[in-house]
Amino acid sequence: MTAQNDNKTYNQPLGGNEMPRFAGPSTMFRLPSQTTAAGLDIAILGVPLDIGTSLRPGTRFGPRGIRAESVMTRPYGMYTKAAPFDSFQVADVGDVALNTFNLADSIAIIENHYHQLLQNNVKPITLGGDHTIALPILRAIAAKHG
Repeated sequence: MTAQNDNKTYNQPLGGNEMPRFAGPSTMFRLPSQTTAAGLDIAILGVPLDIGTSLRPGTRFGPRGIRAESVMTRPYGMYTKAAPFDSFQVADVGDVALNTFNLADSIAIIENHYHQLLQNNVKPITLGGDHTIALPILRAIAAKHG
């Protein structure tokens, strides 16, 4: 679904009237998916990593779980009436493909993925993952923005 604002068409979440909430795409907010961040203002991506934790694995399921629950989110604020999907081009760009057996390699993969993502001047929203993912993401952002 799309909306127009200032002659620009924006991606819109798929609502419950168009498709039952238990069906349809399993993207964040049931937005369209893309393989790159080209043309986006905001890119939503998952970093399903939990090999940086010592005792409580399971955060690798975070991105999938967050996306699953996001189907209940409305496309606007009930009280504020803010409608962010009418002002920003947003899509789900999937998950970072990690090496689930090598933490150092995964950190390098995440950092490289964000370097490529940020070349599109997009603002990333990250679904994680354990605390380790912050380091490579911040390194890539610092390299881009100082």
